[in-house]
Amino acid sequence: MTTTQTALTSDNPVLRVPPAAPAAAAAYFAASLAFHADVSDVAAALAADGDPGFVVIDTRSTASWDQGHVPGAIHLPTAQIPEQAEQLLDKSVPVVTYCWGPGCNGATRAALALAQLGFHVKEMLGGFEYWAREGFAYETWEGSAQRDADPLTAPIEGDCGC
Repeated sequence: MTTTQTALTSDNPVLRVPPAAPAAAAAYFAASLAFHADVSDVAAALAADGDPGFVVIDTRSTASWDQGHVPGAIHLPTAQIPEQAEQLLDKSVPVVTYCWGPGCNGATRAALALAQLGFHVKEMLGGFEYWAREGFAYETWEGSAQRDADPLTAPIEGDCGC
């Protein structure tokens, strides 16, 4: 028995269920990237000169929006998507949804509602929490704000290299 075979049959909790075959893993991860974008990639696309090719939707309440939101985002709470999305958005432009953070599935519910209406949509992983924690500027009801990057979520200098 090889070391790999031994590990796969052991009580190792990581390998108790063997990894997927490489082709299945590639299909899964490619699909994941079709559904998700991270805050760093969204921020880089928004900061680049010209049209980023997508619109960002904040799906939270008005009180949450006022507390802080991604600059340039459109405020469209999830509950209002069925009535307002087709008036506010162009179906030919991809949409990136976000809510509070990884502990909230509001952006997922909003992405589902938009997809059911025929929009091309991705969810921004990490939501507003990680936008602020990674040190990107945001807007509040009082004006612009920005926090120092949290070294547990973003490098202090340069990019993460991912």
